[in-house]
Amino acid sequence: MDRETFDSTIRTFKYRKPFRPFTISLVNGERLEVDHPDALVIRDGVGLFAGPGGVPAVFDHEGVAQVVGDLVSPPSTE
Repeated sequence: MDRETFDSTIRTFKYRKPFRPFTISLVNGERLEVDHPDALVIRDGVGLFAGPGGVPAVFDHEGVAQVVGDLVSPPSTE
């Protein structure tokens, strides 16, 4: 994934309101389940994720295969 796409995609998921968990799939097959916006820091094509139990994961834009999450708003219950 190129740097600009990486930065804008991750930020879109991180800052959507209300926050909803999403998954970052890496090219090595690892999956990072982002369950809180403060668990993730992105800067200049590099990400730092603090997983459950404080286990860190560092990744860059070249290592991301895709970001998975539903950007569609849930149906209204009105």
